[in-house]
Amino acid sequence: MKTIRCVAALLLVITGVMHVLPMFKEVRDANALPMLGFGIVYFTIGVLLFMDKKYASILGVVFPLIGLGVGFGVVGLKNWDVILSIMFIIDAVVAIGCLILLLNKNKA
Repeated sequence: MKTIRCVAALLLVITGVMHVLPMFKEVRDANALPMLGFGIVYFTIGVLLFMDKKYASILGVVFPLIGLGVGFGVVGLKNWDVILSIMFIIDAVVAIGCLILLLNKNKA
């Protein structure tokens, strides 16, 4: 379980940084500020997962799923690019990994 937690935490930190990058690329982009907010939240959840805090697994499921929903709903297919695809894949992997952590924590 420690491996899953560390991989999910590392992916959250990576995607947190990836969410912050558009702010430096195109400040006037309407999606840049919300992505900055999600980047800060993802980075924070990643650090909390590394430290094995109590609610980090729950946040690791909730926020990536919110990010997937917002990504599909707000950003949509018109702004689809490789970076967005990578972030969607990372969100899905993190959500599944944190869900596995939650389900196994309840068994113990």
